[in-house]
Amino acid sequence: MADLKKERERIDRAIEALEEAGSPAGVGKRSGSGSTVSNKKKRGLTPAGRRRLSLLMKRRWAERRKKGLKKLG
Repeated sequence: MADLKKERERIDRAIEALEEAGSPAGVGKRSGSGSTVSNKKKRGLTPAGRRRLSLLMKRRWAERRKKGLKKLG
C-alpha cells in the first residue's frame, strides 16, 4: 500500500510539472482544495474564418440547388 501511495505522489508531481510547463502564468495549477483551475477561452471564428465558411456553405447550397433542378427537369 505504501508503494502505491508513493507512486501516486510521484505521478501527481509529474502532472503538476507538466501543467506548469505547458500553461502561462500557472493556469491549470492545483489549488489548495485539489481541484484544477481552468481559464480556457472558448475558441471562436475569426472574421476571416467566418467569411470563408460562409462562402463554402453558399457554394454547397448552390450546388445542391443545381442538382435538385436537374432531377426535376
